[in-house]
Amino acid sequence: MDTIDNNFLLAIQTNWYGFVTSIFVFGILYYLARKRVSFGKRVLIGLGIGLGVGILFQSLGSLEYKAISTFGSIYVSLIRMLVIPLVFVLVLNSISSLTSLDYLRKIGFKTFAWFLGTTGVASIIGLSVALIMNPGKGIQEVAPADFVAREIPTFSQVILDLVPSNPFNEAANGKVVPLLIFAIFLAVAIIKVGSKNEESVKPIRDIIQSATQVLHQVVKFVIRLTPYGVFALIAGITARYGWDTLQELGSIIVTSYVAMIIHFVLVFGGLVFFVARVNPIKFFRKIYPTIAVAFTTRSSYATLPVNLDVITKRLHISPRIASFVAPLGASVNFNACGGIWPAIVAVFTAQVYGITLTGTDYIILVLVSIISSIGVAGVPGPAVISTTVVLTALGLPLEGIGIVAGVEALIDMGRTAVNATGTTVTSLLVANSEGEFDREAFNRNEDEEIELQAV
Repeated sequence: MDTIDNNFLLAIQTNWYGFVTSIFVFGILYYLARKRVSFGKRVLIGLGIGLGVGILFQSLGSLEYKAISTFGSIYVSLIRMLVIPLVFVLVLNSISSLTSLDYLRKIGFKTFAWFLGTTGVASIIGLSVALIMNPGKGIQEVAPADFVAREIPTFSQVILDLVPSNPFNEAANGKVVPLLIFAIFLAVAIIKVGSKNEESVKPIRDIIQSATQVLHQVVKFVIRLTPYGVFALIAGITARYGWDTLQELGSIIVTSYVAMIIHFVLVFGGLVFFVARVNPIKFFRKIYPTIAVAFTTRSSYATLPVNLDVITKRLHISPRIASFVAPLGASVNFNACGGIWPAIVAVFTAQVYGITLTGTDYIILVLVSIISSIGVAGVPGPAVISTTVVLTALGLPLEGIGIVAGVEALIDMGRTAVNATGTTVTSLLVANSEGEFDREAFNRNEDEEIELQAV
């Protein structure tokens, strides 16, 4: 009994330290907000403090970080509560506001072309970097005894899972893609009926627009918590993973981030500069909130509300383009999860197990990466599923996924940031081609703060 009581008191004590630390840091961030320090700077400060606190707690070797992680989980939950209503209403509002189905087909084709094209390039970059850096060289690992590979969904099952049989049930279960498809059907019906009798659909369009405005206000409330959430999330992640884990599989971490940085700078930066004719430095500075939230939450869906505000208010892209591309990108755009990561894990697994890959294998790898990035839309853990599909296609041991599982959470932060940035870049490219990008407003010197100053 004494041992139980002591453990209970110890748990309270350690969580108390984390709780007090969180309140103290929150006070600092709130003070900075009252002093009108910009939103982007507060996010960066929260990230820096979180990194320092996480390193400190990790060095103590106890559980102080768990109380801080709780605050991070609350922040992520608040953002996730917006995903279902936000995706449904914004897609419905975006498409139903169009006056032509031909226009819908045009922007849909362009969006998917950029999504799949950049994923293919990402796969080639991941493959090239892995072959150069040899992340599996010298590593002798065995798969965990309890490791079980996720089941690969059949093609027919993937198609069935995407078709909404009961929209309300899909929404309750958090299935975004079927709900998105249902919203598209409704929006197309509104356009069709409106083309014959505009007055008959005016009431429902007014309701949709009102719901959109109300949701935007709720989004503002939640996004204002971003600096606090970023601190809590990065502190918890840093405290949870020590240097021992990083050292053992450091090569694959470095390889992954090198590939992601190359894709980020050369591909995204190149498209922004050469295709959209926009200053990449200014572009990346303006989308920093999207990158920061994606990096810390590790969720494209959780990043969606922030990304929508960034695309419309900082990049000055029309809401109807943003409302179409951003939710779709959160569901099917996996440059890093479906392109870079499977390629690196495939090369890593082949090297660890002494298997030689041929030129034909490399071609198959890239093609399968592109195809699987579509097939895993709406499936939990898209990076794992995509990697499983690629390894299976190449005949490589699935145990390779288990070997890298210990550091995947650290790599997933970068993967999500790349995915979200790819969606933002695609929004710019599509809007620019359709004349729905306000270049003059974008080039102004003032730094819009997405109306988050009054925190």
